Amino acid sequence: MLMRFLYLLPLFHLILLSHSSPSMQPLCNGDESSALLQFKESFIINKSASSDDHFAYPRVESWTLEGESSNCCSWDGVSCDEDTGHVIGLDLSSSCLYGSINSNSSLFRLVHLQSLNLAHNHFKLLSNPIPDRQSFKTHISQSLFFYVFWSLYLHDCGMYGEFPIGIFKLPNLRVLDVKYNKNLTGSLPDFQYWRSPLEEMTLADTSFSGELPASMGNLESLIALDMWGCNLSGSIPYSIGNLTNLIYLELSNNSLAGNIPSSIGNLIQLAFLGLYDNQLSGPIPFGLANLTQLTVLSLAPID
Repeated sequence: MLMRFLYLLPLFHLILLSHSSPSMQPLCNGDESSALLQFKESFIINKSASSDDHFAYPRVESWTLEGESSNCCSWDGVSCDEDTGHVIGLDLSSSCLYGSINSNSSLFRLVHLQSLNLAHNHFKLLSNPIPDRQSFKTHISQSLFFYVFWSLYLHDCGMYGEFPIGIFKLPNLRVLDVKYNKNLTGSLPDFQYWRSPLEEMTLADTSFSGELPASMGNLESLIALDMWGCNLSGSIPYSIGNLTNLIYLELSNNSLAGNIPSSIGNLIQLAFLGLYDNQLSGPIPFGLANLTQLTVLSLAPID
């Protein structure tokens, strides 16, 4: 049930961005139409590029400035602000896109974009296309792009290279999903002086490594954390008990060691707890008895 809820989150976010009536569609900004068409032309349409091929279809093929389809707010996968006409949502998941995104991509001209879903495509190169905080000032006008972002879906799209650490600290980002990119490396930043609005962070089946920072407890808005099958080491920080909004916590199939912190008993809303296939040891905390909402518990083996 919980996993179904998590998978419905992208749909829920897109519904929030959609128009109340197709007859009331605003007129798209001309520069944003041009940017979208350039983004389209930078890819090859290849059905094999989408791993979720049962639902895959090339949304961008219908994008054109001719005839009744000239308004980009009516294009498949594009959502616009109903007052300003600015493009605020882009859902190109399973769109058979094959190619690369670099720091000069026209995508970064969509400075009002709030939600981006490029999941289930194949980007053959990740040459640090996602700007970190410093490169915003160099490459992107007034550091606008990504600063208004609240959801970023890039799962299962063949990315590799190091994920820019600054993305974790975007001021409005609530959802970050880059799972199933096995060759994507990175590590979690120090959240010591940061009160992040992140609600969902999904990094499962990537090559993220290192330790869970002691400052994890500052992510107090977090509802779901999934780092299954990463290369995590070290111990589970005691501060994880500060994440009292957590419903879903999956840290299985890593190299985490030491005791399960007693503070985990503070997570009274938790419905899913996965710590399987680590190197954890010591007693199971009595505090687990406080987790009355728990429906899935996966701990074994523990030494």
